[in-house]
Amino acid sequence: MNQEMKIPQATAKRLPLYYRFLKNLHSSGKQRVSSKELSEAVKVDSATIRRDFSYFGALGKKGYGYNVDYLLTFFRKTLDQDEVTKVILIGVGNLGTAFLHYNFLKNNNTKIEMAFDADPKKAGTTIGDVPIFSMDELEDRVAASDIEVAILTVPAGPAQTITDRLVPMKIKGILNFTPARLNVPDQIRIHHIDLAVELQSLIYFLRHYGTEDVEPSQLGEGIE
Repeated sequence: MNQEMKIPQATAKRLPLYYRFLKNLHSSGKQRVSSKELSEAVKVDSATIRRDFSYFGALGKKGYGYNVDYLLTFFRKTLDQDEVTKVILIGVGNLGTAFLHYNFLKNNNTKIEMAFDADPKKAGTTIGDVPIFSMDELEDRVAASDIEVAILTVPAGPAQTITDRLVPMKIKGILNFTPARLNVPDQIRIHHIDLAVELQSLIYFLRHYGTEDVEPSQLGEGIE
């Protein structure tokens, strides 16, 4: 995304959701869509959608709605969908292995390029065509690449130590699937995704609030 365009972070989180739905519309041959249709599909209220889109100028016309081809082209460029982002994965356990098999096949602008694991038996093998290397090779392999994003699927214990190793490298973003709340310097952006916490939160809200009082901003923000 263009770093010069500063939009609210909540809006930025919704952009991939809009893009995914627009891709589906385009595949079905639909040429235009209203904010109401978008709202019903992505579970974000239409006023929020119009406000999100307003940050990018006049994307639609009153009484007509939005041109699907135009929006798709616009968001593809905005989200850098034409440029493949390569990432590394650290921790080839059950979750890490699942990621390697999946490897964002539905999202062809993101690819796990290589993986690392502390188990010497896994080094030299491949999963889903992704090569797995020893943790001893981490620094050299990353230094020889242009990779700036890492996915952490390791146990909580070594998570901070591994993160500390990533800090001096070219890594700018970390997607953390460990329960550990990692400390990183300001120049590195980290997103924490604790699946157990998210599930507990979901169950709590279902038991105490049901589905009637869910705010639109809470919907559609899961992991694809």
